[in-house]
Amino acid sequence: MFSLLLFAAVLLSAHCNEESRFIENGRVVGGSDTIPNSWPWQVSLQVFFKDNWVHNCGGSLIRTNWVLTAAHCVDRPYTLRVVLGEHHLYQNDGTEQVIAVDNVIYHRRWNANNIGAGYDIAVLRLTSDAVLNDAVQLAKLPNLDVILSNEHPCTVTGWGDLDDNRTEAVILQQAPLPVVSHDICSSSFFWGRSINTTMVCAGGNGIHGGCSGDSGGPLNCPINGGYEVHGVTSFVSAHGCNALRKPTVFTRVSAYLSWINDSINANS
Repeated sequence: MFSLLLFAAVLLSAHCNEESRFIENGRVVGGSDTIPNSWPWQVSLQVFFKDNWVHNCGGSLIRTNWVLTAAHCVDRPYTLRVVLGEHHLYQNDGTEQVIAVDNVIYHRRWNANNIGAGYDIAVLRLTSDAVLNDAVQLAKLPNLDVILSNEHPCTVTGWGDLDDNRTEAVILQQAPLPVVSHDICSSSFFWGRSINTTMVCAGGNGIHGGCSGDSGGPLNCPINGGYEVHGVTSFVSAHGCNALRKPTVFTRVSAYLSWINDSINANS
């Protein structure tokens, strides 16, 4: 098996002054192995490439036959499937459910040449319903327009590169990424004008971060004794996945709840 890097580097629009890149292939820098199925809504989104199924992005199961992910993971005509209940990518854990994708809906305003505009969000309809059990559960989404406070503790999860040298992890990884408020993240010492209010930043300590692949996967944040998915992993700095003062950038789920629900309801 091998990793398929869809975007090596992408420049933001002329309004942005920082080189960035998408982080596909499901990677976490500075993380640790998860306990099996401790994030039961986590999805491995896979593409069929050269006669192999290849892990490409993450995602979150939000209804039994719908997955939330990033637009840049699915804006080309791939054959797609999801694996639920996954832990080790290349071993049979006995908990996996493999389901094909039959409808891809990404935001109509998504533009891969202007990622600073946002809209990096998509929902995928599955050909059949997932069976919910201890290893496969639905993600809980936040309420409309909820914005977490600075340093709210969250966790990014994904498979793959453990560093910028593309050292691959095959076991689902997790890493702590506290929220960085919009005021701080959009300051000149961080991302500047590359960030808008429909995004959420997390991390930036120079140790932990999403990396070449976590795209589409969840930013999991503790709320009232449980976890909510507050972010869809979008991009990092081209200067390094865990570059200091360049937090991982996520699509803010609470900004797109109406779009998510409308898209699902119109295509169910």
